[in-house]
Amino acid sequence: MKKNFFISIAFVCIVLGIMMSTQFKNVKNSDNLTVQRAEELTNKLKQIQKERDELKKQINDLESKISSYENSAAKTSTVTKSLKDDLDKYKELAGLSDVEGPGVIVTINDSDKQLQPGDDQNAFLVHDEDLLNIVNELRAAGAEAISINDQRLVATSEIRMIGTTMNINSARFTAPYVVKAIGNPDTLEAALKLKGGIVDTLLNWGIQVSIKRSDKLLVKKYDGVLTYKYAKPYEGGNN
Repeated sequence: MKKNFFISIAFVCIVLGIMMSTQFKNVKNSDNLTVQRAEELTNKLKQIQKERDELKKQINDLESKISSYENSAAKTSTVTKSLKDDLDKYKELAGLSDVEGPGVIVTINDSDKQLQPGDDQNAFLVHDEDLLNIVNELRAAGAEAISINDQRLVATSEIRMIGTTMNINSARFTAPYVVKAIGNPDTLEAALKLKGGIVDTLLNWGIQVSIKRSDKLLVKKYDGVLTYKYAKPYEGGNN
């Protein structure tokens, strides 16, 4: 009887040893995969940042050349001056130049409510959808230039949430988010404060929103790179 008991104990110990060994190997392999993936992402991020810096340098060089051509030509030709005025206008419309004027400053921050047991913490954070709704309201109300945390919004801008951070023009931010919009301050503020509108919805979740008017607001230019791989000017012919 005792012999059988000791044999059973020995068998259980062997099985436990095998299980622990297998689990250790799985954890070790998982850790190795995690480290390898992190290294791949880090290298990819460094490459993207390097390409971005190189493109920004090219932009600065080209802007310097354009400025030089404009300044020298404007002295000798009224036609060139007209072209320069058109260029400035289109740069302004494209978001490639700093602009100023009256408008509003909207600051959005995560909820400061005390969470109750069972509450979803994620529901009390500012999301990309919230910022997009605010931007859409401002545009619909006639905003002529908009930035978030001094990132100018242009046709190719993205507002995307990654974890608890926000990607805007490939730059990463955390709350609070400061939205600047140039336009009629009365109209912009009224659009945001519509009953049952975006601000009311955010306040219901405890999201902190403040709106401040400004008579002279600066919205900085887009400092990224605008490139089109597939879109080309339409030259007529078949669609």
